[in-house]
Amino acid sequence: MNVNSKINISIEQKPELEQINRQLKTKGFKLTAQREATVNILLEYEKDHLSAEEVYLLVKQNYPDIGLATVYRTLELLCELHVVEKVNFGDGVARYDLRGEDQPHLHHHLICTKCGNVEEIKEDWLLPLENRVLAEFGFTVSDHRLDFQGVCRDCNAKSQMPAV
Repeated sequence: MNVNSKINISIEQKPELEQINRQLKTKGFKLTAQREATVNILLEYEKDHLSAEEVYLLVKQNYPDIGLATVYRTLELLCELHVVEKVNFGDGVARYDLRGEDQPHLHHHLICTKCGNVEEIKEDWLLPLENRVLAEFGFTVSDHRLDFQGVCRDCNAKSQMPAV
């Protein structure tokens, strides 16, 4: 099986990958085997907000010849094209978060300061605020990101439990 047929099979099986392939094509880029491998890892581990090194180690399991520089270049290209966003949750590590084609803004996050868990809020709660900013200040918001830091449900429940 050649690389192109492998890519076509993968795209047919994953609608998200097909969407990303369309985004790349629209901007004049191809979904190479290396890019596909990287995107597949991002899709598979979407909720984990992986670092570039973590993506590289996971891609390398299936593509041992891929280099770290290739993964970095792919992630940077995907950032430039707004397919993924580079985020930092306060731990000093750049992580990568997929951005849906239908999302004009990056989704929001709940970050637990006790356990480090990150939950995503897919709804865009800030659109009314953007409209108000436009009306009151004449400022057109092109993007925004909102992170809530606090204590998650599980950590709150653990702190409520009586000591044994």
